[in-house]
Amino acid sequence: MKFDNSIVQARYDSPLGPMVVAATARGLAGLWFEGQKHMPDNALWPEQPRHPVLRQAVAQLREYFSGARSTFDLPLDLQGGTAFQQSVWRELLAIPSGGTTSYGVLSQRIGRPAAVRAVGAAVGRNPLSVVVPCHRVVGSNGALTGYAGGLARKSALLQLEGAI
Repeated sequence: MKFDNSIVQARYDSPLGPMVVAATARGLAGLWFEGQKHMPDNALWPEQPRHPVLRQAVAQLREYFSGARSTFDLPLDLQGGTAFQQSVWRELLAIPSGGTTSYGVLSQRIGRPAAVRAVGAAVGRNPLSVVVPCHRVVGSNGALTGYAGGLARKSALLQLEGAI
């Protein structure tokens, strides 16, 4: 993943563990549970908890985890991914809160029905956990499969949203 040089970060202590929230001049660029798979090295990113996008993201995350918010209204910067990854991530935004979809259906929705594995890889590299809801993607039989933040968190997020 490539991130703009303007990237800044803040920390958020979510009910599911500490998170790193990152933004560029274009919008929210990253949201990871600390230690999750595919989290980039953020050691050199400046801490700017007063950055307007970071403050807005943290406020909306608090509302989400308290059950007062089911959707996010934030400017997003998805430019860190390839064109294919970005198409998958944009399609994730169409999965409603309380709903799920499968990797196969997702690959059909982006017009690449044979690319199920590639779609799965792109879902796994989603840089915006929770906000771009990759946790809503399940196996074709409805099984909870893969989540870079861990299956326990995926289950907790789906329970919070009423999907399971």
